[in-house]
Amino acid sequence: MKKGNIRRNLFKIHSWLGLVAGIFLILLGLSGSILVFRTELDKFANQELLHVSPSGNVKPNEALAHCYQSITARYPNLDVIAWLNPDAGPDDAYNFRIYFNDKQLLTYDLALISFNPYTGAVLREGPASQFTPSLIEWLFQFHFSFQLGIPGAALTAIFGIIMLLSIITGVIVYQKMIWKVLTFQVSVKWKNWRTISSDLHRIIGVWSLVFNAVIFFTGFWMNLFAFQPKTWQNELVATKPNTLLSVSPDQMYSKALQAQPDMDPTYVYLPTQPVRKFEVRGYEKGQWKLWGALNSVKIDQQTGQIYQVNRLADKAFGERIEATFHPLHVGNFGGLIIKIFYAIIGLTPGLMAITGFLLWWRRSSRSSV
Repeated sequence: MKKGNIRRNLFKIHSWLGLVAGIFLILLGLSGSILVFRTELDKFANQELLHVSPSGNVKPNEALAHCYQSITARYPNLDVIAWLNPDAGPDDAYNFRIYFNDKQLLTYDLALISFNPYTGAVLREGPASQFTPSLIEWLFQFHFSFQLGIPGAALTAIFGIIMLLSIITGVIVYQKMIWKVLTFQVSVKWKNWRTISSDLHRIIGVWSLVFNAVIFFTGFWMNLFAFQPKTWQNELVATKPNTLLSVSPDQMYSKALQAQPDMDPTYVYLPTQPVRKFEVRGYEKGQWKLWGALNSVKIDQQTGQIYQVNRLADKAFGERIEATFHPLHVGNFGGLIIKIFYAIIGLTPGLMAITGFLLWWRRSSRSSV
């Protein structure tokens, strides 16, 4: 096959990949850009609701236990509970993500509940499939599953692969333009929509090439669980009744921090099933967050004894590389500048989809004349 024919065929593949995934890439990119600031936006949107006064009838060393008891009383069949903000300040509510199971494949079973830790009052509550508890939590679930449960999670992973293939074919098709774009030899010609769309597609595609490849590959990798048969089977089986903690979670939390005093906690997993352990995960103080929250302490919830201590320094090279995938995907390893950069990069797949569609439409219009 001649080189020209190969390039034409690759261009067709590149075009069709973009057309098939276009609308989904717009949705994934836009939601991802918003989620870069998910914590900040949630606090801003609910600043009055989530602001608490340090006064009430719940003792400080019993606040976590009170929240746990309240959640398990409301939801008798849970997989696990995650405390999302163990770094909460004295004026912040406690936020918990609940993992439940409604035995439906097309719903992803997450819920959000927030407490006033001083009074034990529930401030907000609801499944992440609804806007009620938090629009940001709904958007988070939409971003990785399209609100379509495990099939939706698999679908987002597939679109990640489609985007990677689109990037690869685009590099081959536009290889002569890459150096010109990088050396600023190509600029946008503002003559009409055809030249604008063509130049924008090339310029945006080249400058966002590496970052989009990283973001879509890491997104695909993190959703690999959706291709495991066991994941689908578990969704159709009712979760067993809760097996409650025998040791106070407040005591276990303090014990975990004593075991790793140099850890800044980011998540605390409170088990409701015997196969899981009480776990505190976080970063080592002063650690570059790109390496992920690999530090953790696991405690047996029935005996209160330390089960396992994990430190970043002790992890194998492969585990450390894989741990970077989540920070690289969400952009939480730097400050404000990194987050703004990620928010902008998140918009580029949508822009590529739109300009790519316009290029396809122009070629289709010409061929039909």
